[in-house]
Amino acid sequence: MLHSKKVHIVGSGLAGSEAAYYLASRGVKVVLHEMRPERLTEAHKTGQCAELVCSNSLKSKDPLSAPGMLKNEMMRVGSLILDTAAVSEVPGGQALAVDREIFADKVTHTLRTHPNITFQAGEVEAPPAGELTLIATGPLTSQKLTDWLERATATDDLYFYDAIAPIIDANTIDMESAFLANRYDKGEEEAYLNCPMNEEEYHRFIDALMAAEKVPPKAFEKEKFFAGCQPIEAIAASGRESLRFGPMKPVGLTNPKTGRWAHAIVQLRPENRARTAYNLVGFQTKLKYGEQAKVFRQIPALKNAEFLRLGSIHRNTFVCGPKVLRNDLSLKGSPWVYLGGQITGVEGYLESAACGMLAAIFIEQRLNGKPHEAPPANTALGALLRHITGSEVKNYQPANMHFGLFDSHLFENCLALKKEPLRQALAQQASQNFNQWWSAAK
Repeated sequence: MLHSKKVHIVGSGLAGSEAAYYLASRGVKVVLHEMRPERLTEAHKTGQCAELVCSNSLKSKDPLSAPGMLKNEMMRVGSLILDTAAVSEVPGGQALAVDREIFADKVTHTLRTHPNITFQAGEVEAPPAGELTLIATGPLTSQKLTDWLERATATDDLYFYDAIAPIIDANTIDMESAFLANRYDKGEEEAYLNCPMNEEEYHRFIDALMAAEKVPPKAFEKEKFFAGCQPIEAIAASGRESLRFGPMKPVGLTNPKTGRWAHAIVQLRPENRARTAYNLVGFQTKLKYGEQAKVFRQIPALKNAEFLRLGSIHRNTFVCGPKVLRNDLSLKGSPWVYLGGQITGVEGYLESAACGMLAAIFIEQRLNGKPHEAPPANTALGALLRHITGSEVKNYQPANMHFGLFDSHLFENCLALKKEPLRQALAQQASQNFNQWWSAAK
């Protein structure tokens, strides 16, 4: 039996912040629990809401991309995260990139000044008994709450490993060895600093990378990496040329000094509006701290680089969604407890916020005595939900928002279309399907 109609949300990351704002904006009293800064995680540095610890990108703005389709639906609902990203944006080509400090400050201010939201500091070891609770603690869930989840779900393998890319002081980048451009000149403003490498430089870098010391996994844990966030050294170990077809691919980037594509390219994306710091795109790493400067200074444009943040590796917690979650994101064994964000097995800032929004929609339905009504599977939010709750248990793993989550059989007259017309048709129909559902559900 529920004791009250208020909602406890544990974790003020992107999912928790999105969910808190959605519910509070609809008159629901929210208690937002956050253990930071009293207790920091392995990756967080502050007690701010929606602190970004890895990249500062919320993926593509292209409305015909899968992330673009997801953004469209979230904005239709009224997304705090996307609204805040729009006013804290930094150049990112086709990607929605933000100044992480401005972004977190604005989200925090919005939530802390909302009359329906009360903040409660300190670690939550278990959901409050008899209270509607959304656990949105993300991949860095504390050990005590992880222990509760393991007991509640009867599982003991709720993790994979993730890695963070370094950040460079812009003043220490050799601009004579770099050039400003977006891949294939896409995007409204040139955003990326590109660091070209010839064949000899590339192989020298690979040799240094493979010889460098890495952070070993703990003796009692098997190393499991999400494919979308593999450390660069793990990619390189699959073949000497693998990085040239991954984060170091040179295609679409013509060096204005040579008029040609380089053998390999390292891209740097601005971290803030002032462009005083740059992130090494796709350079997640588990190299030991002392090794990182030696290896990354093998890149000609970074020969004198100073690091504002070194890369690191950390353990990420997630549940097997289709095994332990109902289709409204509540736990099968604890129906008053909901999960949202990366802990459900989505991967990425955008997807985390979207999952928090979904959980909040379902909680509001429950509070108002409405029947559970999920977005249809032929929408972006519906496809993401279907992955979380309807995938095969045996092969479940974290996923970004991508076209593979869509079942084209659910769309009209799409199967015979080629790639670009197919995506255009999917985006158009998904938008129509979502608008129809949301008009009836809100």
